[in-house]
Amino acid sequence: MRASITPESKTHRANEFATLAGVTVRTLHHYDRLGLLRPRRRTRTGYRLYEVQDLERLEQIVALKFVGLPLKQIKALLDQNILELSDALRLQRKALEEKRRLVDRAIQAIREAESAAQSGRRPDSRVFRKIIEVIEMETDNSWMMKYANDAAKAKIEARRGEWSPELQERISEQWMELFRDVKAVWGEDPASPKAQALVARWTALVESFTGGDPEVTDSVKKLYADRANWPAGFQNQMAPFSDPDVWNFIGRAVKARKD
Repeated sequence: MRASITPESKTHRANEFATLAGVTVRTLHHYDRLGLLRPRRRTRTGYRLYEVQDLERLEQIVALKFVGLPLKQIKALLDQNILELSDALRLQRKALEEKRRLVDRAIQAIREAESAAQSGRRPDSRVFRKIIEVIEMETDNSWMMKYANDAAKAKIEARRGEWSPELQERISEQWMELFRDVKAVWGEDPASPKAQALVARWTALVESFTGGDPEVTDSVKKLYADRANWPAGFQNQMAPFSDPDVWNFIGRAVKARKD
């Protein structure tokens, strides 16, 4: 159990403060190197001296780390104003709520399968599809997050609650229809009204995922720029949307719009 440090308490060296705060000295040194927790006082020989204000800062760091925020983002948030911290906490709360929603859906699907098995019936294939669907939503595309910065990751996680399997299916159908329509006008002038209408549909579909957020949009651009390194399964999944002629035409149409 962690001991308390009151305003009247004397200062503490790193090993004593670590014991009182319930962390390791190595953690304190790491936070110091990152600029997360730098004690304002030192001994004449250079040893760190921690005070009650340092404990308050440490408790904030530990709490934010516990809810999933990375240390670099925690430092930026604690060094900025309270409104920015509030926004980050709101996004993280939404992300955690969405993870809970997915877990609850998976648990319910497993309960249905378990109930059927206990009653001597073979679980309906629909139940197994639901289990797979929920787990895939949570895990299959986690590798994509490497293209996003910390802020974009939080925003993407927060939007997951809106991205249901039904919406995914509907958006996929809209993309397939758009690709067919682009192929049908390859001979058109990229600056023509017909081509520009296709660009508008393309932009709208992209923004249905990014929400128009520049950081999320940047992560999507990085993702598509690295198509050669996508996992094989995802490359197969995206094959219907990888026609280079379609991408080339849309690129020319976008350029014509800017010009």
